[in-house]
Amino acid sequence: MSYVFYNPNPGKKYVGDCVIRAITKTQNISWEQAFVEIITEAFRLYDMPSSNYVWGSYLRSKGYKRNNLPDACPDCYTVDDFCMDHPTGEFIVATGTHVAAIS
Repeated sequence: MSYVFYNPNPGKKYVGDCVIRAITKTQNISWEQAFVEIITEAFRLYDMPSSNYVWGSYLRSKGYKRNNLPDACPDCYTVDDFCMDHPTGEFIVATGTHVAAIS
């Protein structure tokens, strides 16, 4: 697995819409559709679209399962480790500061 740059944002912006871009990749939908779906979920939950609660709820509604790293060593497991442990499939990974699609 190797890194491939992907930015479906129509304005080619790349700050603040990590969740939207990750959803476009794993759901195979346009940036606009992902944005509207997340905004709708945010409105329904009375929270901001970037909130973990909002995008987590959205992903659960699409059949995604959430897995967390154990608290014992949250900094010693890297995205590279995750890719090695999961060589196939599509995943949305949140690192605490960013959200990315991995496929």
